[in-house]
Amino acid sequence: MNYLDMIQNSINYIEINLKTELSASELARATGFSLFHYYRLFQSVTGIPVMHYILKRKLTHAIYDISLGQKMIDVALSYGFETHSGFFKAFKREYNCSPTEYLKTYKAVKPYKINLIREECIMISHRKIKKILKNWDIKEPVTIHSFYNESSGHKLENTWVVNHDYFMKVGTNIIGLKQHIALSKSFKKEGLESAIPVPTIDNEEYVVDGDLYYFLTYRVQGECIKSDEIYKEDSRLTARYIGEIIGQLHVILEKHDKEFVCNEPNLYESVKNWAIPEAKKYTRLPNSFYEEYLENFSKFYPYLPRHIIHRDPNPSNIMMKDGRLVGFIDFELSERNIRIFDPCYAATSILSESFIENDDEKLRKWLKIFKHIIMGYDSICKLSKEEKLAIPYIIYSIQLLCIAYFNSHNKFGELARVNSEMLCWLYNNKELLIIK
Repeated sequence: MNYLDMIQNSINYIEINLKTELSASELARATGFSLFHYYRLFQSVTGIPVMHYILKRKLTHAIYDISLGQKMIDVALSYGFETHSGFFKAFKREYNCSPTEYLKTYKAVKPYKINLIREECIMISHRKIKKILKNWDIKEPVTIHSFYNESSGHKLENTWVVNHDYFMKVGTNIIGLKQHIALSKSFKKEGLESAIPVPTIDNEEYVVDGDLYYFLTYRVQGECIKSDEIYKEDSRLTARYIGEIIGQLHVILEKHDKEFVCNEPNLYESVKNWAIPEAKKYTRLPNSFYEEYLENFSKFYPYLPRHIIHRDPNPSNIMMKDGRLVGFIDFELSERNIRIFDPCYAATSILSESFIENDDEKLRKWLKIFKHIIMGYDSICKLSKEEKLAIPYIIYSIQLLCIAYFNSHNKFGELARVNSEMLCWLYNNKELLIIK
């Protein structure tokens, strides 16, 4: 058994026994290592000390249980905290806010089972980040806080706020990072903000440490568009504006299209050869759905305009200030693909963050939001006849890709379920997705 498997066994044991008294000595004995060696091995694999890992998992499970309506004191005691005060202090030290404040601001997500083989950037410690930050000339004292998606409330595992003025992002896809940097600089030239790099002391744009890159960016001043706010009374105007914004984005991207080398996937082939076989395992749809999709989308696909697209233009990546567009962030996934993908993706991301299958009023409102996003986009980037006919199939494509991707990652099981339900609902309302 290799080291990774041994630590994975420890993590599995910790997860099962979070409500018991766990000790590093007990875990070390199970691996056959000395306590000292086990400490070093666990931290080298996960990025944080074993007892800190246990505390983080207890707090993660505890806040989720509290969000379900359980009493805070009962939950605290069940996870081994001796007093309410002890739990409160531990939580505030870890999350920089009280449990009550956290639940008012963020959505507590059901904890997923950690799989070291599939995970990237497993719980990198603040100590590690501070060490990496020495590559930049950052004013002391350095403060580091977790970052939460402003739209969904979910904690981002690879992003931290540094001194309130910067973001530190960590990842493995250096090609995507370089692409993001290049596109961000192009947007800066066009007068729009994006997450451009803070140069290191050695005037580099990022730092590589082991298999990971560390990328420090200036914080874009503004706020993202929150999905829930789009459902308010002026939803049609907001939705149309989102479509117009994406249209403006595409005008710039098309202008710079020939300047960049990037991925050029075939959406139809990706769905046909990968997403559909995966989605069939988890989604209850008749074979006629897949047959219709393949037959009809294959007819339209060759005629759909293509250029570099954002690929992830959900509202949380659109930055606003005082009611006007400031800029866009997160271009790591950008690729050369069919342009209508972006406005369709924006619409489905709004639906996924608020999808409740039986909320008929909200679902009806989303259908109007969807159509106004497309109308707004069409007012800037005139849609062809083939694009309008292809829109339902692009919506299906997005859902099929999401289902396949989320089901391949253990931590996204809930998102896979939601997107599967969304696809079924969208198919059952397919007539309402037609744009004339």
